Amino acid sequence: MSGRSPQTFEFPAWPQFDETERTGLQRALEQGQWWRIGGSEVDTFEREFAEYHGAPHALAVTNGTHALELALQVLGVGPGTEVIVPAFTFISSSQAAQRLGAVAVPVDVDLDTYCLDPVAVESALTPRTRAIMPVHMAGHFADMDALQKLSADSGVPLIQDAAHAHGARWRGQKVGELGSIAAFSFQNGKLMTAGEGGAVLFPDAEQYEAAFLRHSCGRPRTDRRYFHGTSGSNFRLNEFSASVLRAQLGRLAGQIDTREQRWPLLESLLAEVPGVVPQSRDERNDRNPHYMAMFRVPELGEERRNALVDALVERGLPAFVGFRAIYRSDGFWETCAPDLSVDELARRCPNSEALTRDSIWLHHRTLLGTEQQMHDIASVIAETVAAA
Repeated sequence: MSGRSPQTFEFPAWPQFDETERTGLQRALEQGQWWRIGGSEVDTFEREFAEYHGAPHALAVTNGTHALELALQVLGVGPGTEVIVPAFTFISSSQAAQRLGAVAVPVDVDLDTYCLDPVAVESALTPRTRAIMPVHMAGHFADMDALQKLSADSGVPLIQDAAHAHGARWRGQKVGELGSIAAFSFQNGKLMTAGEGGAVLFPDAEQYEAAFLRHSCGRPRTDRRYFHGTSGSNFRLNEFSASVLRAQLGRLAGQIDTREQRWPLLESLLAEVPGVVPQSRDERNDRNPHYMAMFRVPELGEERRNALVDALVERGLPAFVGFRAIYRSDGFWETCAPDLSVDELARRCPNSEALTRDSIWLHHRTLLGTEQQMHDIASVIAETVAAA
């Protein structure tokens, strides 16, 4: 297997598209209204996306970061409040709260699933906590049983960062059936995409209507005299993006089926590689869309991990380093950071520290490949890790 060229791996391309997207774009073009007020594509996509995820209401927005920001604002997050977020996540999770003037409080994650640790969350609750944001890392649900109980006992609402979790299920329940707000991303690498875009699922009409106002500059649908009912911004999705997302949603289930077949094979193969520990799975997460194929190489260290990823890329794998703990980026400290030092947060978040140093992920299009390609992936990883 040594000496493979980058051309050896011919994984399915991403994004994927066919005549369905072309037809949708033509349909949006010819309807004569290219924004959601007056058009039909965004409205239709919202209904279809909400139904697919078991939610009463969905609101399409400009991107996943705006989806989080809008959802937090609906929950009353702002100056003087705190939002608990995983320390190990993409930084949008914390920045959405910080841009509203709230303090983002990083807490540690579980070292097996890479998702928010409920025990750490409970320790971080204060009278100022206004929301708890579990991130369903790589498509794997956070422990929603424990987090829902904690939310009920404390009165602090959950907001699911479901940017990786399109089509996921927890104990048979879809994301929108869990009774809390959930935010999604349709950025170019996500499980369904229009290049950019986002959506928020709401469990009740009151929250949805409040969000609609704020995502459209505070202006009611029928307003003709510029009576803006609340503050807000322009987070409206356009009709062209919605038409593409309708097509993307139509093939999502089949893609998840394929990834659910491939990951158990790849996971078992990676688990046999000395020094490699794949992301594990809580069996209550009975449908995982696998946004990323994630694994660790413990004790390798960040510098050697980075070199390992470079070597995997040279061998033709779409490999990436894992997220950096959010408090280890300068952007986290620019505004509304907790009154703790980096070292103090690191001591509180040992698992996030480990993942910062040693986690690696492969693009989900690898899991759309063949069974043989899973064996080839594992062989290349084994050879490259041994060389490292």
